[in-house]
Amino acid sequence: MASSWDERYASEDYLFGTEPNAFLVSQRDLLKPGMSCLAVADGEGRNGVWLAQQGLQVLSVEASAVALEKAKKLARQRGASIEFEQADLAQWQWGENRFDLVAAIFIQFAPPALREQMFAGIKRCLKPGGLLLLQGYTPRQLEYKTGGPPLAENMYTADLLRNAFGEMEIIHLREHDDHIGEGTGHSGMSALIDLVARKQI
Repeated sequence: MASSWDERYASEDYLFGTEPNAFLVSQRDLLKPGMSCLAVADGEGRNGVWLAQQGLQVLSVEASAVALEKAKKLARQRGASIEFEQADLAQWQWGENRFDLVAAIFIQFAPPALREQMFAGIKRCLKPGGLLLLQGYTPRQLEYKTGGPPLAENMYTADLLRNAFGEMEIIHLREHDDHIGEGTGHSGMSALIDLVARKQI
């Protein structure tokens, strides 16, 4: 999988741009300097670097070596202190009660079996009271074709997320259609779903 992403990230341009995801930025009030944060499948670093700029202690995990090099370059340009790790999330050790925040933005490369494994890892690695910020596409994204894999089974619905994170406190869960412009990778009207959830203390 990493090799196919290496090819996608091979351009000089940043596939998904260098600015953070708009949903992530909209949750800025939840962020506190010093929080430990995991940026899942962070690609070329736009979200992890922005989180580090907010004073968080960020671990950016990504499978593609090409993307990681671009992420490190972006961090240097922005003067952000951030830790990077190359890892296949199917094999990665998430740990337990490790992070105050997990940012999972468009991690829909994962088919259902891997998604279930990753969601379990996210819940396990969050500290009690820790926050999950997640954005993805709903199946209606297949009509827009403006980003994401062309696979309905990889997409999220409100019921799927409620079932997956039902033991957490769901603070915000919303399906909506909005225009997004994140490089050439995500561009145009999109069928989105946002989740903010807190692990029970």
